[in-house]
Amino acid sequence: MVWGSMPAPAQRSEEPRPAAGAIVLEEGDFHALSEGLARDPQYNDRRLLARRKLLALGKRAAGEIAAEGLELECRTSLHNPTVFNQMRVRRLWAYLVRGKADKRALRAVLGSELGKDLDSAYRNAYLCLALEAGFVEVSLRIHADAWFDAQNLKNRLAREGLAAWKALLNARPGYFLRLHDWKGEWRCGALTTEKLEEYLASFVPGEHALAVERRFPAPAGARGAALAPGVPDELVRELRALVPLYRYGAWSKESDFLFPGAR
Repeated sequence: MVWGSMPAPAQRSEEPRPAAGAIVLEEGDFHALSEGLARDPQYNDRRLLARRKLLALGKRAAGEIAAEGLELECRTSLHNPTVFNQMRVRRLWAYLVRGKADKRALRAVLGSELGKDLDSAYRNAYLCLALEAGFVEVSLRIHADAWFDAQNLKNRLAREGLAAWKALLNARPGYFLRLHDWKGEWRCGALTTEKLEEYLASFVPGEHALAVERRFPAPAGARGAALAPGVPDELVRELRALVPLYRYGAWSKESDFLFPGAR
């Protein structure tokens, strides 16, 4: 995935109905995103089915997270080829982004000019559940355009040190900390202070994207594990398990380190 080509998320009024009943991923959910079909509008209906599944899982995760005191909104990406996705649907997302109350609070801090674009999901830190032709992904992402969340994280680390963030990252073995579209990767579960210092020396809020991600393989011809009935429940659990990392870095009243003098 190229960070800079992230498609604009659909507006809330355009969200489809979430899938009802038990959710199970199917071969067609992946096949419709393959290179040969990504441009084909005949597969829009099949991609819509996958989008509705992601929406159902995202809403379930958001509801469970809300019970723990964090309000997140669930949105999904477009399932049909448009100018926003370069006329190619190779990836479908469900986003969990900060809710209305937190957006109002952040706008009050940023001011009306800087805070005017917060309704765009990629201008916020967000939790993500995504499908591509060869894998399922669960991640925490801070796009380059969400500079305030990235700066909040970097300021907090400068103020408090790396120990708490390192512990949160290392509690997620199987995940990788990634920097923009660089080839380097930082393996969670084995991160040292020196490795994180190396990462932060290159990470520039507003220029680079940050991700903590795990990809569950689902290659063509060998997708059996991804199609198992228990996978959707596992994906929701994985999303919930990223909440401590989200709460640590994303700006909120409980994690307010955006401007000098904060805290």
